[in-house]
Amino acid sequence: MNANPLSDRGSSQTLSQPLSRTAAVIPAAGRGVRLGPGAPKALRTLSGTPMLVHAVRAMAASRAVSLVVVVAPPDGAAEVRNLLDAHPLADRDSTRTDVVVVPGGATRQESVRLGLAALPADVTAVLVHDAARPLVPVDTVDAVAAAVREGAPAVVPALPLADTVKQVEPSVGERAGEPEPVVGTPERALLRAVQTPQGFDRAVLVEAHEKVAVEGEGATDDAGLVERLGVRVVVVPGHEEAFKVTRPLDLVLAEAVLARRRANDGF
Repeated sequence: MNANPLSDRGSSQTLSQPLSRTAAVIPAAGRGVRLGPGAPKALRTLSGTPMLVHAVRAMAASRAVSLVVVVAPPDGAAEVRNLLDAHPLADRDSTRTDVVVVPGGATRQESVRLGLAALPADVTAVLVHDAARPLVPVDTVDAVAAAVREGAPAVVPALPLADTVKQVEPSVGERAGEPEPVVGTPERALLRAVQTPQGFDRAVLVEAHEKVAVEGEGATDDAGLVERLGVRVVVVPGHEEAFKVTRPLDLVLAEAVLARRRANDGF
């Protein structure tokens, strides 16, 4: 860990502290092309503060989380470290949460694996959180962490779907852009829209990343890797404010959420 305002926190242990702890891994190496040209998605600002900083603060706000590992672009670890140093955690979190930065890989799956490799031995539970979900409430983080602490090997926060979903035959190749035939309508009551942070027993998640190889851009859902091991994944309630900032309109919504928090809660 580097000697800086964000990384050297809460490192000493006392006899009263538990022998295991929970860490959060935030993969932030993606470019975010759907938001258009410019800075990587995680470095775009909301109310003047980069989304990545909001995401780190959201994890650190949970009393369950004592360490946050940020996985930066492979050639951008120093830039991300400087960014985090320029935006310190809130005072209430600064004495109990370490924040470290490690370089990531070419895919999200590789970046999460590198984040896991950076965890110290006493971390037994891991939350994996998207930097592009900067506004997840602390209650959601706490609920996921509590479910893992109570014995669930894999936990995801999720919401019921508001829209009907259609399964289609994709139009690809020479047919790209043509109308796509509907081949089925899944029962909406059985479906959930999954969010992050996703929580895991560390050993289970490490095994999933070691044994399950996904081609192309790799896995975008860590719980999906665990499912392939045959391990049970459970769902806890998510939150509407834990949405993913992917398109320009999402930035507008996120700014509105922050404005409401400032007005109502003094955020």
